Amino acid sequence: MHFLISCGGTGGHLSPGISLAEGLMARGHTSTLLISRKKVDARLSEKYPALKFSRMPGRPFSWNPLKLLRCVISQIGAVGYCINLIHRQKPDGIIGFGGFTSAPIVLAGRLGGVPVALHESNRIPGLAIRTLGRFANRVYLPPGVRISSVSAKATRQLGLPVRREIVRLPRAEARAALGLEAGPKVLAILGGSQGAASFNSWARAQVATLANEGIQVYCLTGLDKGQPEIREFKTRTGAVVKAIFVPFCDRMAELMSAADLVISRAGSGTIAELIRCETPAILVPFPHAADDHQRANAEFFERQGGGLVIAQAQMETLHDEVLDAIFNDWLLRKFRGNLRRMDRANSLDLMIRDLENLAGTPTSPSAPTFVPA
Repeated sequence: MHFLISCGGTGGHLSPGISLAEGLMARGHTSTLLISRKKVDARLSEKYPALKFSRMPGRPFSWNPLKLLRCVISQIGAVGYCINLIHRQKPDGIIGFGGFTSAPIVLAGRLGGVPVALHESNRIPGLAIRTLGRFANRVYLPPGVRISSVSAKATRQLGLPVRREIVRLPRAEARAALGLEAGPKVLAILGGSQGAASFNSWARAQVATLANEGIQVYCLTGLDKGQPEIREFKTRTGAVVKAIFVPFCDRMAELMSAADLVISRAGSGTIAELIRCETPAILVPFPHAADDHQRANAEFFERQGGGLVIAQAQMETLHDEVLDAIFNDWLLRKFRGNLRRMDRANSLDLMIRDLENLAGTPTSPSAPTFVPA
C-alpha cells in the first residue's frame, strides 16, 4: 500500500511523520512525506535518503490581514497541487500530523475518496485538527483528550510515534559522540526547532556560574540564531568543563542520553523523545503557543512525574531549580523511573495496524488493535 503523510512546518510535525514512514516501510508499504519549504524541513529530511519527500506550497495561518491573504492564496494553490498528487500516486490512505500542510491534502483526499487520518499529539488540539477532524475517517488523540466535533467511532487514543533511532544510549558513548567529558554533569538546553531567544540569553548569562559548579552545557540555539561555538571553563576545583552552542542537532538520541537534565519548551515531540530516552526535564512552556497548548503538555508531564515545570515569567528561579535537581541523584532516578512507565505503549505499531485496517488490509487477529474511544 502507498500512503501520503503530511508533516511539514516544524520538527514536531516532521519527526512523527518520519517515524510513521519508517514503520510503514518496515511492513512493506511505501509513502511520500509532504513537507513545507521551510529550512528546518529541508535540514531534517536530508538525514533520511531512503524516504521520499515532496516539498509542497503553502504558508502558515496568521491573523495579520496581509499574511492571512497570502496564506489563503497559497493554500488554494496547495489544494490543486495535492489533487494532482493524488491523481498521480493513487494513495491508499492519507495521514496528517497537523499544521498548515495538512489542510490541502485532507481536503483533496476527501474530494478524491481516499481514507483520511489525522494525528494530534498536544493535550489541547490545534486549529488544523479541530477544523479538519470532522472530515477525517480516523483521528488519533492523546489519552484522555476528546474533540467534540469528532465522533467516538472515529477517535483513537494514541501517543506520538517516535523515530526508531530515538532510544536511550550508554551515557559515556553519547557524551563522547557530542564532544562532552564523561564525568561532569550535563545540562542540555533545547529551544525547539526554531530555537528560543530567552533560553539562549539565559544560557549565555549562566554558563560560567554553571561551569563553576561542574556542569557542562549543550545548548541548541536554533537555525539562524548564532554560529556553533565551544567554550571552556574551569570548575571551582580546577577541572575543565565545556559549554557547546549549536544551531541545530539531528542527534537527539545522543544528546538526551548524554544529559542528566534538560531544559526545554513543551512541544509534544520533544516530550515524547524525553520519555523514550528517559531524560528528566525542566519544562518552560512557550507562553504564546496557540491555545496555550504547551502549558497543558507540560502540566501533564509534571503530573506523570517526568520532571518540573517553570513559567517563563519565573525564569529567574531556573538557575536554583537546575542546581537543586541535577545534583539530586535520588530525584533524577525517580524521574527516570516515571518516564520509563510512561513509555509502555507502542504507539507506532498500533497506528500502523489501524491504518492498514482503514486502508483496506486487515491485520492478523493476534495483532494489537484499538477500541474506539
